[in-house]
Amino acid sequence: MTSSTEDPTKLVPARGIRAEDLAVAKPIYVVWEITMKCDQPCQHCGTRAGPKRDQELDTEMLLEVAKALGRLGAREVTLIGGEAYLHPDCTRIIRALADLGIRPTMQTGGRAFTLERAKAFRDAGLVGVGVSIDGPAIAHDKLRGNLGSYSAAIRALRNAREAGFVLGANTQINRLNCDLLRDFARSLREEGVQAWQVQLTGPLGRAADHPEWIVEPWQVVPIIDTLAAIQLEAMEEWRAGDQKSVPFNVFANNNIGYFGPHEQLLRSRPFGEEAHWGGCFAGIFSLGIESDGTVKACPTLPTASYAAGNIRTMSLEELWEKEPMMRFARDRTVESLWGFCRTCYYADVCHGGCNWTAHSTLGKRGNNPFCYHRVTQLRKKGIRERLVPVERAPGKPYDHGRFDLIEEPWDEPASPAVT
Repeated sequence: MTSSTEDPTKLVPARGIRAEDLAVAKPIYVVWEITMKCDQPCQHCGTRAGPKRDQELDTEMLLEVAKALGRLGAREVTLIGGEAYLHPDCTRIIRALADLGIRPTMQTGGRAFTLERAKAFRDAGLVGVGVSIDGPAIAHDKLRGNLGSYSAAIRALRNAREAGFVLGANTQINRLNCDLLRDFARSLREEGVQAWQVQLTGPLGRAADHPEWIVEPWQVVPIIDTLAAIQLEAMEEWRAGDQKSVPFNVFANNNIGYFGPHEQLLRSRPFGEEAHWGGCFAGIFSLGIESDGTVKACPTLPTASYAAGNIRTMSLEELWEKEPMMRFARDRTVESLWGFCRTCYYADVCHGGCNWTAHSTLGKRGNNPFCYHRVTQLRKKGIRERLVPVERAPGKPYDHGRFDLIEEPWDEPASPAVT
């Protein structure tokens, strides 16, 4: 547990980051959209995927990008879309990355992640598969805009397992599923999922068209409490069992936090080295590439505000080293923060939490209301924050609208959950 009297700089900043990595920025972890073509009409899709982009990079250019990632020292590249498996040369791209000594992984909605595809990708060098499953069928199918999507995702998990992959699942948490997490986690464990990555649905892309699905800032506390209870229960069951398997791991992604009583539990591997949120790593250890060659410091950052450039006109190395929108997190100080975050005890470590969530919600980074510590500090004053939509999203890939943030009494009746 991290309290206001502890020094957060004495903890490990984030799992997967080595001590020697802190000396120099390099894209250790890359998320690469190789096509926007998709086979599902997901209603919370940040990219607004569907048809492929008009000017997607051809395969030869993609292979050159892979070489550049090798030169820059990338360790893991996660292929996404759209649906990465719909790219006709997906297998070739996987093999190219593996041949460079980079760990290729894939995130998929799983609608057509067949056993044949799973085996072909494994043979090409794919080392991990994460299937996006956003709760039980009643929530998942509505979010995906596609009846039967949940069954397809479960089938994808089973195909991945049969092909020999360690199973991972990732879930966006929102008002459709936030009250269903316990039973859903149990169903994932029964399917053999070992790593469950969770994040809040942010108002990006099509999700921005559904503000009624976005959780209120104060709801992060019961959500995180529930996730922590799920993790502790899984660890206790593992201790009581034969301990031959890997314990179920609930891993909080970048926009779930920060610095509450469960911070280390949800950022550390079970029984592993303890970690905590160390600030946004966009352009420090992470990189996002869109299928038309646009490069960003983080894949989910709003493109209009954060595009650093395009690899058609500048080398990836130059973009990484020189472009201001690639370096903004490297060069940040607490002076870039505003609102509650500017005054927070953890400001110089947290730096306002997840930048894409703050920007897509409030229109600029540096003040993130989705914070455990913030909510509990405001609760001591008898107040909480509520989002009010004031601008609609323009309807473009990686776009957003804008909310105003208002304070209200803590015991104000909450608006009903969305069904």
